[in-house]
Amino acid sequence: MTARIVVAGQAEGPVVHTAEGLSFWGGVDPATGIVIDAHHPLAGQCLTGAILMMPTSRGSCTGSGVLLDLALTGRGPAALVFRGPEDILTLGALIAGRMFGRALPVLRLDEAEFDALSRATHATITDTHLQAGGRRFALSPLPISAMQLTAQDHAMLQGSPAQKLAMEVICTMAAQQGATALIDVTQVHIDGCIYASPANLLFAETMAEMRAQVCVPTTMNAISVDRQNWQAQGVPPQFGGPASRLADAYVRMGARPSFTCAPYQLPTAPAQGEAVAWAESNAVIYANSVLGARTVKHPDFLDLMIALTGRAPLSGVYLSEERIARRILKVDLPSGADDAVWPLIGYVAGLRAPDRIPLLTGITVRPDADALKALCAAFGTTSAAPMLHIEGLTPEADQIDPEADTATITRADLAAAWRQFNSGPAEIDLVALGSPHFSLAECRALSGVVGGQKMRVPTIITCGHDTIAAAKADGTLAILEAFGAQIVPDLCWCSISEPVFPPSTRTLMTNSGKYAHYAPGLSGRAVRFGSLADCVAAAVSGRAPDHLPLWL
Repeated sequence: MTARIVVAGQAEGPVVHTAEGLSFWGGVDPATGIVIDAHHPLAGQCLTGAILMMPTSRGSCTGSGVLLDLALTGRGPAALVFRGPEDILTLGALIAGRMFGRALPVLRLDEAEFDALSRATHATITDTHLQAGGRRFALSPLPISAMQLTAQDHAMLQGSPAQKLAMEVICTMAAQQGATALIDVTQVHIDGCIYASPANLLFAETMAEMRAQVCVPTTMNAISVDRQNWQAQGVPPQFGGPASRLADAYVRMGARPSFTCAPYQLPTAPAQGEAVAWAESNAVIYANSVLGARTVKHPDFLDLMIALTGRAPLSGVYLSEERIARRILKVDLPSGADDAVWPLIGYVAGLRAPDRIPLLTGITVRPDADALKALCAAFGTTSAAPMLHIEGLTPEADQIDPEADTATITRADLAAAWRQFNSGPAEIDLVALGSPHFSLAECRALSGVVGGQKMRVPTIITCGHDTIAAAKADGTLAILEAFGAQIVPDLCWCSISEPVFPPSTRTLMTNSGKYAHYAPGLSGRAVRFGSLADCVAAAVSGRAPDHLPLWL
């Protein structure tokens, strides 16, 4: 039997196997190596020193930063073994070895080899072999020499230290993806500016000290502090300082301080067919699915490498043949459903298609841009796929594999997801809106719901600067502030921390399927979920609905 070396190294340890992908961001505590995703089969298990096996990863692109931090502190897995393509954790391991000399091997096995190893209890990895369960697998390297590079690519490989490193990393990632060439991209969206761990700052400042500069227009994801106000908000300097320095490092490298997790809301949103390089999982899925643009779900750190070169591996959904639906999901859409249905559909769709692009049928009500945003974000928490299609709606929904299989999303499935998101107490201490960032349309919709009411519990809305400016100009912001809501720029809910996140909170309520999934692990609080109107009612009364919505 043979296996492929993706990142070289030596390791030995117990085998920890899971059939379900894991997001390291929001799923693994970098301080302990313990799985904190309350919904994952490995919840509570420590991964330190383990040979971790899973089909692929899923979820946030920031997982590469978490893995890098775990590798640098010695709290990470001893090795990673995947059955299929995987970029996010692979990139973190690659950076750990290339930049910081902390080798963490990554292997790719075929299905038979993977299944054989998953039954073992202990494994040893050398430079040439993998041994486990009485079996011995020969390891072969990636075919990097097969890459077809342009004269400009070769020039960058001989260029400045930062550009040379960037091209070497891009070529390694391209080889493990099976790409033989690179593609030009018109813009990049950086996800690695979130202060997920000290490793993110170490990487960015190391690159900035190497005088790295982006060569294509580059926007930035939400960061971990309100950049202008974190000191006045009481954020501890030991967190606020590094988080602000991280943002500053990317700005020094030429990135635009857009600080939004919803770059598709910016005037620079790409057109159908445009090749871009975005990180941030919800943005990638929205760009591919709704806009018809083309981008792989690039992991943190690779986003900067592509920004420095303008080149990305020509693989995955950059290729037309990789964008087709390989599973048809028949949705039983409840009549009379409110806006909470869209994140529920997205979440269950990811569970039903965790490793392939689905086509959703049966969506008889046309969702608006914000409904699609909510659906795509929730889909990205449970699926590794970089896009989805919706029959009669998304621009490439007619691209279907003739051998696509079928599955269903029933009302019972949606009700089960709703119950999963509503396991917390009915008494609410915080309403969390804006995951992903609220749009101007959402701000206006919220202003129409709050009317002349006053909130009883803290209500925080995270938005991009462009949205806040537009809401201020048309009077929407004044209505929301009169209600008592706090509008916070730069941050998003997956990067917020105390004391901006009210420390006294025991249970929060959100209309985001993405945050309902991640919040228990990220915040340590109980969660309730509902529609925008439900969230307003909870903000006013202090209680969440204690029963399924009527449409379920």
